[in-house]
Amino acid sequence: QVHVVESGGGLVQAGGSLRLSCAASGGTFSTYGTGWFRQAPGKEREFVAAINKSGTRTDYGDSVKGRFTISRDNAKSTTYLQMNSLKTEDTALYYCAIRDNYGLGYRASAYDYWGQGTQVTVSS
Repeated sequence: QVHVVESGGGLVQAGGSLRLSCAASGGTFSTYGTGWFRQAPGKEREFVAAINKSGTRTDYGDSVKGRFTISRDNAKSTTYLQMNSLKTEDTALYYCAIRDNYGLGYRASAYDYWGQGTQVTVSS
């Protein structure tokens, strides 16, 4: 069983930046693909970003391309999401997810373990 904990959310003004962290324990982190999803009130969970086990491949949802960067440090069993040029529409609960597969995953159903989420609120 893999335990996932997100951190780094908060309140920021539009145009600002935040860095989310996702720490995993209980498994072999370097063999897992990881991803970030978000869910705003009344909306479906949305794919944000994914990274493969080695960090050599990444991909992003269209709404965040060019603004967000996903990365990972396998020595620390941690995945990061650097969010720049934040917009009010980025406001959501952000979830980190881990899949017992080395590649990228774009659907929530592709992931096996989830954190509880960290709230990001962007004010105008």
